[in-house]
Formats: sequence, C-alpha cells, structure tokens
Amino acid sequence: MRFGFFVPQGWRHDLVGIDPADHWSTMHGLAAYADRDGSPWESIWVYDHFHTVPVPSETEATHEAWSLMAAYAASTSRVRLGQMCTCMAYRNPAYLAKVAATVDVISGGRVEMGIGAGWYEHEWRAYGYGFPDAPARLRMLREGVEVMHQAWTTGRASLDGEFYTVDEAIVQPQPLQQGGIPMWVAGGGEKVTLRIAAKHAAYTNFYGSPEEFSHKSEVLRGHADRLGRDFGSIVRSANFNTVIGETDADVERRLQAIEARLAGSAGPKAAAKFIHEFRSDAAIAVGTPDQVVEKLLDMRERGLGYAIHYFPEAAYDRSGLELYEREVMPALA
Repeated sequence: MRFGFFVPQGWRHDLVGIDPADHWSTMHGLAAYADRDGSPWESIWVYDHFHTVPVPSETEATHEAWSLMAAYAASTSRVRLGQMCTCMAYRNPAYLAKVAATVDVISGGRVEMGIGAGWYEHEWRAYGYGFPDAPARLRMLREGVEVMHQAWTTGRASLDGEFYTVDEAIVQPQPLQQGGIPMWVAGGGEKVTLRIAAKHAAYTNFYGSPEEFSHKSEVLRGHADRLGRDFGSIVRSANFNTVIGETDADVERRLQAIEARLAGSAGPKAAAKFIHEFRSDAAIAVGTPDQVVEKLLDMRERGLGYAIHYFPEAAYDRSGLELYEREVMPALA
C-alpha cells in the first residue's frame, strides 16, 4: 500500500488559533516533514475549496489549492503533490491544464491531478458559478477531462462542448511526466464518474463502507472491461479521517481536543456532528495502531492500493502522524 496525507489548509477549521501570518510556515513545515530524506510518505494533498466546512466561516482561512501546489512545487524536492480533488467547474479546463503543466515543470514532474464534479453548493453560488444539477456537473467533468487529456498528450486542445468551447488552445509547456500528469478521478458515481475513470484515470478515489468499496470496484471493473482497459492498471485509493493513539483512552483524549477546538470556531453543534464521523463504526483509521492496521489490511484485501490520510490535529500536534508512520505503515507497506 502507498501513502499520502493532507496538509491542513484551514478548510476543515484545522488552522484555528494560528496567526494567519504563520499559516504558511505551519503548512510548509508539514510538507517538509513529508519531503524529508527517508520519509515513507509518497505524497501530500490539499483540498480544492474556498469556504470552510462543516460551516462556512467569516473569519477562518481556506487557502487556495493551486496556489499551494505552486508553492509546494518550489519548496519541496521529492514528495508528490496532489489535490483531492480539484473541482472541474472552478477553472476553465484548458486554463487548468496550463496551470497544472506549469506546476509540474516547477516541481520537476511531481504533480498528480485529482479531479471531480464538485458538490459544495454554498461556495459555488458565492463565487458566481451557479450550481448546476448533478448530471450537468458530471457532463462538465467529462468534457473537462477530455480537454486536459488532449492538452497533455498533444500540446493542443479543442472541444465544441455543451459547457466548454476550446479552439486549438496551445498548452506549452507540456508536463514533464511522460504521457501527461496522472489523472485521479474522484467519486463513486456508477454510471458516469466510474466510466470516466475507467477511460482516463490512472487512479480512482472513492469510499464508503468496506462493502461499498468492493461494490464500486466491481462496477469500475465492468466499465474497464467494456472499454478494453486493463482493470489492474487503475490504482484504487480512498481518503481516511485519521486519529490514532497509543491506547483507547489516548484516542478519546485526542478526539475531545479536536472537538473542543472546532466548537470554538464552528459551534458545538457542528463540532459534534463533525466528530461523530470519527467515532462511528465506519471510521477505518481511528483507533490504536493494532485496530487501524486490522481495518486497513481488510481494505487492502478488497483492492485498496493507496491510502490518503487526513490528520485533523497535525497543525498542532504531530505525535499521531508520527505514531501512524512508526507503527501502522510498516505493517501495510
């Protein structure tokens, strides 16, 4: 199994209490930790959002994803750089292909392209994108992925689509990576999203219960077979909220600290709802090292090849991140 983690960027109220002037040093410090010699982390990730969750905040920052990509590209040397995931509708796809290719050159060929249809209605409307229904957003995704694929394989892109019109857009520089930037298609929609993934993705990113993961995998296999694509060439990934402690009591202490911090900025009700996900039976990566290893081994048996972890306390306390690295990763790598 391969591993990445999200660097806190404020979106999930995970820079609360840190002076904005210190945000970049905090974020970069975690990126440098992942990038250090001998690190077992293959990648770092950011979210592509503009407003915080679980509630939009007037005071808490959400740092923009592709600005961070460029900054990490210039300030790290080894670790791969991804977004999980870029919202297709937030940027014209030819422009996005150009931005990503430039960042790939800056990084020396280390960019991953996570792409999805988007879902956060509040920020869509606030930023003037409207909010098309789900089928329309998926059609936008399909058109945008086609534009990026053309751009990175031919240096040009043209499309007279329902949503995007691109007329011989020249995309230079080309990405340094042979064949273009690896595409991660995010989402488990069975009729459209997984079909797009079967056609274009080097990686997928979907999650539910372990049983749902297995079911989505079989749907993906069906699409790949119909398209003549080798199912085994598509790496399946999932994201995990991760709180790990030496003992059950240590895990609970950490959860309470996360909830208290979030309650101060998002309110007690939102904090309780947020932390409920971490305490549910479906929380694969919450627990002691032995508990987390057992659940992730099951996911590996179901075909999970890449685990991307979100550590909500990472900006304040790296001990959980370090414990995961020390006791969980060796059992799964």
